[in-house]
Amino acid sequence: MAIPLLAYAPTCPNQRVDPLGAPDDEANIYSTDDIFSPTEMGNLINAAYRQIFFHAFKWDREIVLESQLRNRQITVRDFVRGLLVSNTFIDSFYNKNSNYRFVEHCIQKVLGRKVYSEAEKISWSAIVMTKGVKGFIDDLLNSDEYIENFGENTLPYHRRRILPSRATGEIPFNITSPRYDAYYRNQLGFPKGIWQEVVRTFVPYDQKLKAGDSRLFANMAKSINPRAGVASSISAYNIDIAQKVPYRR
Repeated sequence: MAIPLLAYAPTCPNQRVDPLGAPDDEANIYSTDDIFSPTEMGNLINAAYRQIFFHAFKWDREIVLESQLRNRQITVRDFVRGLLVSNTFIDSFYNKNSNYRFVEHCIQKVLGRKVYSEAEKISWSAIVMTKGVKGFIDDLLNSDEYIENFGENTLPYHRRRILPSRATGEIPFNITSPRYDAYYRNQLGFPKGIWQEVVRTFVPYDQKLKAGDSRLFANMAKSINPRAGVASSISAYNIDIAQKVPYRR
């Protein structure tokens, strides 16, 4: 029996949504209400892959869903739902994380904000446990928060308040919200520091030595360590030939 979503509250009455990506992410809002050309629809689809998958390779793309969205057979919300229940997303985020981390990923990607508290993660994790992944995705896309902010035709984006007097550095989304949780990152042993004993310097192509250059011969000659021949201290008259030659029977 599925249990209802447990009650949780924002951390304060006037909740500030923390940033997830670069400062200019909020300005890029895609909606089919304002899109009419195939190029603009392609930009929306690519933005959806970046929002849900962070990056989609050629074999990760959902061609059938793209065709349905281009022909206006489905809405943007249906397209997002299809990406969330795809094999790529399930294998990349659900199979490699705990339910808490999976809930955190989905809230960031679908609702465009960070989780309010541990209570929110526990509440949605109970939905994943009782209704499964697809049931959890449906409840998240059918929530009042999603409908009020994005509706049927607007692609989810990173919501937050931008303070004009505060400068925020650009942080890549994959670093801000890595795929694996801290526990699994420690188990896998990354990130790892790389130390090179030899400092490599860049030499422009026009300054590199060409074949036949005399400086190459000079470097080769310097690398040779010749040794003078040492005279033998044993005289040929003192060698016992009979003892040195093997005897055959």
